[in-house]
Amino acid sequence: MTDDVLDGMDVRAARPLAMSGAVQPSKVSVVLYSHDTFGLGHLRRNLAIAAEMLRRPDRFAVTLLTGSPVIGIWRLPAGLRVQPLPPVVKVGVESYAPRDGAGHFGMVKGYREALILKQVMNLRPDVLLVDHAPAGMNGELLSTLSLIRREMPGTRTILGLRDILDSPDAVRSIWESQGTHALIEEAYDDVFVYGSRSLFDIAGAYGLSHRVAKRVRYCGHVVERDFAGDGDSRGVCWSVERAAGRPVALVTVGGGGDGRFLVQAYLESLHRGHGAGAYSVVVLGPLMDGAEKASLIALAEGRSDVEFVDVVVGLQGCVRSADVVVSMAGYNTCAEIVANRKKAVLVPRAAPRAEQRMRARLLADMGLVVCVEPSSEDLPGQLGVAVDAALASPPAPEALWRNLPIDGAVHVAEQVLAVVDSAHGRTM
Repeated sequence: MTDDVLDGMDVRAARPLAMSGAVQPSKVSVVLYSHDTFGLGHLRRNLAIAAEMLRRPDRFAVTLLTGSPVIGIWRLPAGLRVQPLPPVVKVGVESYAPRDGAGHFGMVKGYREALILKQVMNLRPDVLLVDHAPAGMNGELLSTLSLIRREMPGTRTILGLRDILDSPDAVRSIWESQGTHALIEEAYDDVFVYGSRSLFDIAGAYGLSHRVAKRVRYCGHVVERDFAGDGDSRGVCWSVERAAGRPVALVTVGGGGDGRFLVQAYLESLHRGHGAGAYSVVVLGPLMDGAEKASLIALAEGRSDVEFVDVVVGLQGCVRSADVVVSMAGYNTCAEIVANRKKAVLVPRAAPRAEQRMRARLLADMGLVVCVEPSSEDLPGQLGVAVDAALASPPAPEALWRNLPIDGAVHVAEQVLAVVDSAHGRTM
C-alpha cells in the first residue's frame, strides 16, 4: 500500500478527491468540517465522531476536512477519507495567519475555501456536519453553505457545538455583531450540542431563537473510544518499570501551545515537596514550542519521579490508568476525566475565552473535580496542595458522574441516521 501525500501531509486514510462514485447508495455520506486553528480539541472530537460512524461501514461513508497541522501523524479510524486544509493559526480576535508564516493569509483562506467547495460539490453529501464555527474559519464556509441551500436540497446541514463556547455575554455580543444568529437559523437544519443540558443550557445562554432552539439536540459528551485495534491504544504512555507501583499523576496540557504555565507551576510544586510518593508523567503535546519543552525538562533534571512524554496519540488509556489527572479544562480532557470517573485538578486557561474557567467551575460545583484558579497568587503552592489532597481522597460517588452522559459520539451517529432517514422517508 502506498501513502497519499497532499500539501505535505500524510493522509493514509484514503483518497479525498475522487469520492462521488465510491459512495454506495445505501450509505449516508457525511462530510465533517473541522477548522482546527488552535490546539487538538476540534480534531480529536471529530475523529471520535468519525470513528463511531465508521463502526457501521455499511451505513456511513465519512470524509473529514481538517486544518490540523498534526493530521499526518494522528491515528485515524479505518475507512476515513481526509482532505487536509492548509493550516492557519489564530493570532487575535477573529484574526488569523498561515501557520508556517509564509504567504498571504487571503490566498491561504481562498485556497481552503476552494478545497471545501470542491469536496462538497464532488461528494454532494447527505450531511455536512460543521464543528464549532457556523461560518467556518473567517467565513470560509459561507460560499459552501450558500451553494447547499441553492443547489443541494438533499444535503442536511448540522452545526455541532461543544458544551461551552464562552461566557453568554461574549457569545451573544459576537454572534449579534457577525449576524450568526441569523446564519444559524437560515443555513442549518439542526444543532447538535456535544454536552449535557444539566451542565450548561446553550439554547438559553446564547439567546437562540425559538425556531432554532427547537432544532437543538443535546447528544452528551463526545469521548474517543479506542479504534486503532492495537495494544498501544489501550496502554499507558509512561514507563511502568520506572513508576514502580507508585500512584501516577498525569499532567496533560492538550496540544501544549499554551500549557507551559501549568507544567512549570506543577514542577515548582514538586520542588516544594508536594506530590511526595507519586510518579509524575508530564505530556507536553505536539504544539508546544521546542525551546519551551527544553526549559521545562531542565526544571526536572535529576528527578527520578518525573517522566516527560512528547506526544501521545490517544490519551484515553493514560487517563484511565492514572491515579489523578492535572490539566487545563479543555473539552476533550474533561470529557475523558468524566468518562473514566477520574480524580482531577483543573487549572483552566485564563484567556482569551471564559470557556475553560466556566467548565472547570461547573464541574467543581458538581463535586467531580478540584478547580485551581490560574490567577492564584501562589499557583505552585495551591496546585501542590490540591494534588496532594486529590491523591489522598476517594473518588467522587458514582451517582454524581451519572449526571453527565458520555456517549455523545454514539448519539451523534444515531441522530444523523435518524434525520437523514426521516428526510428520505426511510426507517432505520
